[in-house]
Amino acid sequence: MNLLNETHDPALTSWVPSAQRRDGDFPIQNLPHGVFRRRRGLEGFRGGIAIGDQILDMAVASHMPAFSDEAAGLAALAGRSELNALMAASAAERSALRRQLSRVLREGAPEAAQLRHCLVPQSEVEYAVPAHIGDYTDFFTSLDHCLTLGRQFRPDAPLMPNFKWMPIGYHGRASSIVIDGTPVTRPNGQRPPATPGAAPGFGPTDMLDYELELGAFVGPGNYAGEPIDLADAEAHLFGLCLLNDWSARDLQGWESVPLGPFLSKNFATTVSPWIVTLEALAPYRVAPPRAPDDPAPLPYLAPPAGSAPGGFDIRIEAWIAAAHTPDRLERLSQSSFRHAWWSFAQMLAHHASGGCNLRPGDLLGSGTQSGPGRGEQGCLMELGIHAGQPALLADGTRRAFLENGDRVLLRAHCEADGRPRIGFGECSGVVRAAVPHTIRSQP
Repeated sequence: MNLLNETHDPALTSWVPSAQRRDGDFPIQNLPHGVFRRRRGLEGFRGGIAIGDQILDMAVASHMPAFSDEAAGLAALAGRSELNALMAASAAERSALRRQLSRVLREGAPEAAQLRHCLVPQSEVEYAVPAHIGDYTDFFTSLDHCLTLGRQFRPDAPLMPNFKWMPIGYHGRASSIVIDGTPVTRPNGQRPPATPGAAPGFGPTDMLDYELELGAFVGPGNYAGEPIDLADAEAHLFGLCLLNDWSARDLQGWESVPLGPFLSKNFATTVSPWIVTLEALAPYRVAPPRAPDDPAPLPYLAPPAGSAPGGFDIRIEAWIAAAHTPDRLERLSQSSFRHAWWSFAQMLAHHASGGCNLRPGDLLGSGTQSGPGRGEQGCLMELGIHAGQPALLADGTRRAFLENGDRVLLRAHCEADGRPRIGFGECSGVVRAAVPHTIRSQP
């Protein structure tokens, strides 16, 4: 668990001027990790820290005398092209690195003269997925999302009986996780039969959707057969990012029984470039929603007495630039991670409770994040159900599902009175047409 310390001081400013922008994502109180390279040239990818509209190039900065012995080793790991080794470090070691980064980037820091030469403008770079992701698990933690879909498809029993007892998840596809800005190709697959008893169709999905989610990168792992106690779970989490788990709803409805989604989910999952550490999010903790008549979690999922709340008030938004108006970005929905029924610590503890060994760089998805109010739905399908008709765009057209050329962009940030804005950057992708799939006729 991360408590408030000197790095959270709202009065801190940086010698990087753009870090003081009130509407910026990356003040000195944030300091997220990512992997980048300049767009032009022959440079390799390496790790960096976002500060204002700049990146502190850790592959270069780690060789400067700016970092003390306590943090020098971790600073070198933060400059690698994949951050798995940094994620494997202990929470105390990662906290020491954050403290050192905060000190050398503060206004008046004597290290500023040497570190100015290690800054790279974010406008000049491209990003990579920041870790080698060995495994990916997507959860289903939004009660409002569950209820909206349940009322549509199971009106007599909209809430699954296990939802309030355990974090529900399924194993996703790690190889198709892509970075912000990567185009997403419309998937082919089987679609439900047009009439009962007929053969299913095959071809591009007609019901492509986005999902507004957060992702959590695993830090230190655990051995197979060894559970992770909930009290220790946050020490095994490195940080959070934005995540869009693109979904083909027609394929999903046909293939999901009995084993869950397959082609409807495995074609693309987009993550944002920057990983915001749990320590940076410490001032924005909230308790997960619970009513007095809700069941108490089983002991292995029950927060220890006196522990800090496990949820975070992260405001998350979905935007679209429609194919026919590519220069106009408009918001589809907004919600908050404060509505999540289960915390990431509970997701991780449940994941490991059966003996699963998690590894540094593994990714957990929160599932679609929705709230109870109008416009708080986390996907187009849910927006349409809630409103009784497809989402309305500014020019009067509607979107039941995504069309080729549509660009979806996710954003997220934390704000509180007297605190700086802590942002996550962006997570976007443009929908491309499906690749033609030739079906050979039977001999």
